[in-house]
Amino acid sequence: MDAFELTDLIRRRNRSDSSYLEFLRVSSLSVGLYTLSAGAVDPQQPHTEDEVYYVISGRGFIQVGIESRAVEGGTLVFVNAGVEHRFHTITEDLTLLVFFAPAEYSLDPDRSS
Repeated sequence: MDAFELTDLIRRRNRSDSSYLEFLRVSSLSVGLYTLSAGAVDPQQPHTEDEVYYVISGRGFIQVGIESRAVEGGTLVFVNAGVEHRFHTITEDLTLLVFFAPAEYSLDPDRSS
């Protein structure tokens, strides 16, 4: 069994140079912690895997395809593989769990490891 404490994950992510910390990877799934500061620009590009975002805290909006909606703590968003998406108009720092199925970049021959 693998078990994780959110406070430890946030601490690890804060010590890194990246806004994203992957903390679980198996072939069928990967999970990470993603943070975006208020006013930040989300640099995401479409992924080759399906994604689920769980907003732990913060407020902003997510654009998925042509649809935009507000997000806040407790919001869950599903994004199909290959669909353009990004967070925007972030008014309170966002802390998110990101679930990829299968594991992130496993279907992208240019980025898989």
